[in-house]
Amino acid sequence: MFNRFKERLKGFKEAVSTKIQEKGEAEAKKAEAKTAEGTKPALEKSAAVVAKTAESEPLPENNASGAAKTKQSFRSRAKSLIFEQEVVLDEKDLTDPLWELEMALLESDVALPVAETIVASVKDELVGRKKKIRADTGEIVEEALRSSLYKVLSENYFDVDEFIAKAEKPVKIVFVGVNGTGKTTSIAKVAKYLKDQGYSIVLAAGDTFRAGAVEQIEVHANNLEVKLVKHKDGKDPAAVIFDAVEYAKAHHRDVVLADTAGRLHTNVNLMDQMKKIVRVVKPDLLIFVDEAIAGNDAVERARLFNEAVPINGTILTKTDADAKGGAAISISHITGKPVLFLGVGQDYPDLVKFEPDWLLDRLLGS
Repeated sequence: MFNRFKERLKGFKEAVSTKIQEKGEAEAKKAEAKTAEGTKPALEKSAAVVAKTAESEPLPENNASGAAKTKQSFRSRAKSLIFEQEVVLDEKDLTDPLWELEMALLESDVALPVAETIVASVKDELVGRKKKIRADTGEIVEEALRSSLYKVLSENYFDVDEFIAKAEKPVKIVFVGVNGTGKTTSIAKVAKYLKDQGYSIVLAAGDTFRAGAVEQIEVHANNLEVKLVKHKDGKDPAAVIFDAVEYAKAHHRDVVLADTAGRLHTNVNLMDQMKKIVRVVKPDLLIFVDEAIAGNDAVERARLFNEAVPINGTILTKTDADAKGGAAISISHITGKPVLFLGVGQDYPDLVKFEPDWLLDRLLGS
């Protein structure tokens, strides 16, 4: 997961680490020279005493090594002082590494505004901060990256568990997205996730447009042993979802999960249909589903859907196959709406509630 992203970040970490080490070595040499200059008179005095003693009488063995011991003592002090030195990185030191970081982010399909935000944050974390020469430079860079990425990933965080627990029942959740992104499978995964928490579920077969769509969600309903409300193909999807909500109310079910036809934002008829569903059903959550591996395309589609029919959050599928990580990093920042779940496999339990720390650990290889 995110292997290419981790590989691209390696160059930035190495560049900054090298810069800290180079600057630290330069500062250390200055400190060593300064310390050596300060100890020179004392060493000269010690040497003179040894020479004078040697002229008048044989030098005892313990005195013979006195000058050498004194010199060694001063060297130890100088070395200790060097290790206590601190370096301060300035903007000029980081010009090239930060450019490498921005290129690494863009090549990992991070959206440009998000890449610029991360780079600016990393710059703030590193420029003007004192760093011990003996410090682990790789750890310094890792902390700066983690802090900057965390700010982006957590800015629109939303606890979906808390929302569902407190919302009036039945909670109405409608899923939208383009064709072939795993929307229906994601609905089944969410059904499994919520059922495991003790909620009663009703599925609504609102994709009456695609051949075989009703049969597909019916298989999931049977596997999960949950109620499915369906109409014949070609019927009004708003009516199907409305009937599912009414069934849930009558039978005291907790959550309605509604499938809809896959559509592009450019399909005027289907987008009008989506707006009608929203008017009729008044969903508590409208969730956009797309593939993490689609990168910037997924981010752009989410933005356009959000403009047409404001979404409440996103599910990214196939996150386990995503080598770049750009969509997972960018989509919340661009839409202003949270990522709710990440699909990490093909089976029903392979759904992870979005948590910034969980994603960060995988993005940075922790």
